[in-house]
Order: sequence, then C-alpha cells, then structure tokens
Amino acid sequence: MKQLLNFLYRSRSSLKPSNYYYSLSTRLQSLSSLFYSTAAAPPPTVAGKNRDDDSLYRRISPVGDWNVSVEPILNQWVQEGRIVNKPALHDIIKQLRRYKRYKHALEVSQWMSDKRLFQLTRSDMAVRLDLISRAKGIDQALIYFNDIPEQMKNLEVYGSLHNCYVEENSMEKAEDLMQKMRDLGFLKYALPYNNMLSLYCKTGNFDKLKPLLHEMNEKGIKWDKFTYSILLSTYSTSCSTEEIDVIVQKMESEPQCRLDWDCYTSAADAYKNVGSVEKASMMLKKAEGLIQTSKRKSLGYEFLITHYSAMGNKAEVLRVWEVYQKKGKIYNTGYKSMIMSLLKLDDIIGAEKIFEEWEDSQLSYDFRIPNFLISYYCKKGLMGKAEALVERAKQRDKKPLPYTWYYLATGYSGCGQPQKAVEAMKRGISECRPGWLLPSKDILVACLEYMKGNNDFEEAKEFIRSLVAKDIVSAGIEKELLNYFETGKEDIS
Repeated sequence: MKQLLNFLYRSRSSLKPSNYYYSLSTRLQSLSSLFYSTAAAPPPTVAGKNRDDDSLYRRISPVGDWNVSVEPILNQWVQEGRIVNKPALHDIIKQLRRYKRYKHALEVSQWMSDKRLFQLTRSDMAVRLDLISRAKGIDQALIYFNDIPEQMKNLEVYGSLHNCYVEENSMEKAEDLMQKMRDLGFLKYALPYNNMLSLYCKTGNFDKLKPLLHEMNEKGIKWDKFTYSILLSTYSTSCSTEEIDVIVQKMESEPQCRLDWDCYTSAADAYKNVGSVEKASMMLKKAEGLIQTSKRKSLGYEFLITHYSAMGNKAEVLRVWEVYQKKGKIYNTGYKSMIMSLLKLDDIIGAEKIFEEWEDSQLSYDFRIPNFLISYYCKKGLMGKAEALVERAKQRDKKPLPYTWYYLATGYSGCGQPQKAVEAMKRGISECRPGWLLPSKDILVACLEYMKGNNDFEEAKEFIRSLVAKDIVSAGIEKELLNYFETGKEDIS
C-alpha cells in the first residue's frame, strides 16, 4: 500500500519546492506585492476619517465567506442615505486585499464604477486587473487587460499584468511581456526588474539573474531595497558570510536606497542560513529600529517574533511581544505569529496563555488560531485537549476548518484509534475545496488499510472516489486503488 501511495503522490510532490525555496517563494511574493500600486497597503489610520467610513468597513469586515456577496451591504448603505466617496472605497479595497479577501475587494471595485459611476484611473484599472486574476483566474484578467483602451495602458497597468504572470509562475509569458514593456520604453525603473528577478528566484532560474542585473546597471537603474532583499534571500544558501557582508555594505552605502526593516530581516535570514547567528541578531536589531517609524509596524513586529523563534531565541520573542503590546492593539495576525512561534519553541504553556488572551480580545474568530494548538496537541497525542478545543469553538458557533479534521485524523491514527481517524478524514475531505487538502500519504495508508482490514469495500470505494473528486489523488490512480482492495495486489507499472 505504501508503494502505491508513493506512486500516486509522486507527480504531486514533484511540483513542491524544497522547504527553503518554498519559504523564499512566500517571501518574494510578499515583496512583489509591494512593487506596483496593486500592492495591498497597510490599513489606514482612523485619524482623518469619519465614523461613517469606518462603519461601512465594519459592516463588510465580518463577511468572511467568499461565496457571500458584500454588494447588498454597499447598496443598503446608500439606501440609508449615507455618503460614500471614492477615497473611502479605496481604503476598503486596500483593507480587504490586505486580508486576501480578493473576491470582496473586486466586488467593491466593480460597485464603485458600475453603481456609483466613479471614473476609473489607471491605478484603479491596475488594482482591478490584479483582483480579477486572484479571484477569477489569469484568463479573465487577460480579457480585462485587452479591453482596456491602449492610451490607458501605462507602466502601472502593464506592471499589474506582469505581476499576475509572476504570481502564476508563468515565466515565458512574463518574459514576453517584459520584452514588450522594454520595447514600449517602460523599463526605466527597478520595479519590473524586481518582479522578474523574483520570478527567476521562485522558479530556480538563477542563471538569469546576472544578465538582468547587468541590464539594470547598463541603463543606470539603481538597485532599490527590494532588489537587495531578493539578492540576499537568493544568495544566502550559496554565499559565505563575507559575501553577504559585501551585499549588506553595498545596500547601506547606496544613498538612493531607502532601507526598510524588511531589508534587514532579509539580511538576517541570509546570515542565519550560513550559520552566523550573531550577525543575524545584529540585523534584527537594525530592523527593529526602523520598525518604529514604519507604517507597517504590526507586520514588522510579527516578522521579528517569527525570526527570533526560528533562531531559538525565546527571550527575544517575549521581549518583542511586550514591545508590540505597548504599541497599540494587536490583531489576529499578531496572535497567530506569537502562538506559532511559542509552539515552535515547544512552549505550550506560553502558547495557551496567548491563546486565552486572544479569546478575551473579542477579535473576529479566526479558526486558524486554535488550529495551531490543535495540530500541536495531535502531534503530541493529547487528543483530549484537541477535542476539548474543538468543542470550545463549537460552543461559540464556530465551524472547524477542513485541516482541523485532518489534524484530528492524524492524531487519532497515531493514538491507535483508526475508526475515529477515518471519520475525521472523511469530514475533512468532504468540507475542503478541490485541490486544497493534501494529507500525508501515511494517514491515507492508515485509513485505507483499516477499511481493507474490516472488508469495508463499499466504504473504501466511496472514500477513494472522494479523494479523486477533491483532486487529492489523480483520477488515473483510482483503478489501481480499487484493484488493490479487490485483489490485494498493487499494479503500478
């Protein structure tokens, strides 16, 4: 059975990057989101806004289900005789994008032009292009791009489409569009180059970095903080400490390079990866100094917490958390960073304390937060505590996520409760989106072997079909799995 499951996972796992490059990809995506006006800006401050604007966002904010439209909320707002202006809608779109609620942000963008008849600027079109790609796919985004009048397609709009290709890892299309932008004379700034550099890094095409950097130098295009962050993240696995020193010194000596805290967290990553913990800590101290004047303070402190936990420095994790608490209200992302970091340090008591503080904070209930603890409990075999946490959430009318059931299934399997593991696994599969849940082959082996041992062929057949329906295994492997149950033989030739 394990041989069979290894086979069916082979094609899926071959698409997965290594742990380091998966982390690098995630980091570069967060950087590339800042390259164009398509970026999700930090939430606007309350100062300078009226209560009506805040109230509109507060009405939209609790609608967490993508399938529930926010347009009725917008229409009701107007029916009540309240005023809404374009800057207020821009702020709401930025907030929604920050929390990756792209479908709702797209609805607000379309309502802004279709119902309120606000004229779209090039920046508005660039943002909408990005939202369409994220909510409906790159093909729909391309249709929208082609419908934009040529005179409106500036660097911002082309850059947005380019970023869509980068997000999709569509290197050939990104390179073709880059050449078109080059022909149109748009490549006068570092932004599109950074986007392309990030794509080459994500796809492992490191040999293409130097020619692009050379082109920037030939055109007199200065490297900016994003360029340096990308280089530090990329070269940290192959450079020596001295070579990283050279990059950092060049970055700090560039007068036009406005350094931000994330430049130094990139440098900290690079030093940590080559084993220089002392220099990594020094970079984090520099980053913390810049966070004080940043508009993204929350994100900065969260980065520091996760970086220090990765270095095993619990004292600094606790110190930064204390500083973070004094700077203002902490939202869900802050609690997630802290709980995840303490669990990484195996401080379950500290994590449980932060979790209780989160429950008392009256923030919107994000089930990913208890999921951190549930996953930890299940790994440690503390199934009573895991079950109690699920029941605690249910009592507040909160619905577990598909991965909650997967964690429980894994825990039950490890504790010798296969029937419960099967039931939890079924629940997780039934509630997940297609292609979203990718359980380990070990838990699938355990579930299938249990059903085979009980001669539950019909149950197994239904289970296997649910795996295919949710794109967890390929349709081509269904026959082999069913054959295994009928004959006990694996035919994977």
